[in-house]
Amino acid sequence: MGRKRTPGLIKRAGVWHIDKKTHGRRICQSCGTDSLEEAERLLARLMEEIRQAVVYGVRPQRTFEQAAAKFVLENQHKRSLDDDIDRLNHLVKHIGNKPLDNVHMGTLQPWIEHRQKEGVTTGTINHGLKVVRRILNLASSEWLDEHGLTWLKAAPKIRLLPDTNKRQPYPLNWDEQVRLFQKLPKHLAQMALFAVNTGCRVGEICNLQWEWEQQVPELETSVFMIPGNAVKNGDDRLVVMNDIALSVVNDLRGKHDTHVFTFRKKPIDHMSNSGWRRAREKAGLPQVRVHDLKHTFGRRLRAAGVSFEDRQDLLGHRSGRMTTHYSAAELTRLIVAANTVCSRGDKKPELVVLRRLSVS
Repeated sequence: MGRKRTPGLIKRAGVWHIDKKTHGRRICQSCGTDSLEEAERLLARLMEEIRQAVVYGVRPQRTFEQAAAKFVLENQHKRSLDDDIDRLNHLVKHIGNKPLDNVHMGTLQPWIEHRQKEGVTTGTINHGLKVVRRILNLASSEWLDEHGLTWLKAAPKIRLLPDTNKRQPYPLNWDEQVRLFQKLPKHLAQMALFAVNTGCRVGEICNLQWEWEQQVPELETSVFMIPGNAVKNGDDRLVVMNDIALSVVNDLRGKHDTHVFTFRKKPIDHMSNSGWRRAREKAGLPQVRVHDLKHTFGRRLRAAGVSFEDRQDLLGHRSGRMTTHYSAAELTRLIVAANTVCSRGDKKPELVVLRRLSVS
């Protein structure tokens, strides 16, 4: 006579399954084995995890690799996900099997030293640390298990490495802007003029599409609402246009069916090309990068006294108050703020730059 079967275990098609209720929770899953002893051990472990969670608030142990997989699955919309996956692949080799509550600066140090020996820049290492920090913060605040507990009780502080070689932004002054834009090919000059008057990122400008334009008849203007899957931070991006940016867009109407900025009737993949590099050399500004146009817009807004909140909205930075619904009064305020950077202070609109370029 065989020994008595443990309650909650059922054998179906030669494989043991669990169907057991304990502490108000139900376990219903396959054991993946035909061995009764193995099935009993699994059931006992799962029941103990539930007891620990319900009675004492003890979280089931999860590894960093499990957390990384969850992060990837939940961020399929993120434009920079491929970069994050590459960073996580390096991290998982070193800390993938570590319990999530054992991931901190101490256990990350061997990975940091390994990457430094490989000659990786401090900036690249910090990007990896930022992903770790994001995962730990999500695990301690938003990710809940079947017991209603967060994956992690508290997230440790992940400090970024000091980057003494980090390049500082180079906002253009007005004379430098004129000098650089005059040397750019016309299609790049139009893109640059739009960038320095909207604060859009390079990818947002290159991919800007006519279907994203929304008319605002009450204000006799229009705005662009870029969908989150085309924005770096994943949020919908409102692009408010001042008079100069609007003039650039109006000059390009009808030249392409889908994209605003094109070259030889084809969308443009990037701005930092040979045309840009030659122009900045000729203008005596070899240090200027395309992203500096966004910094220029932000610096001019601040110099004009535009509030921090309005600067955040105009630059497309993530903030708690961002929304896709704006009243006419709110849009008016943002348009007025954007128009404060149209001139250098002597009331001469910078629109003359575009007109001068279009003659050549």
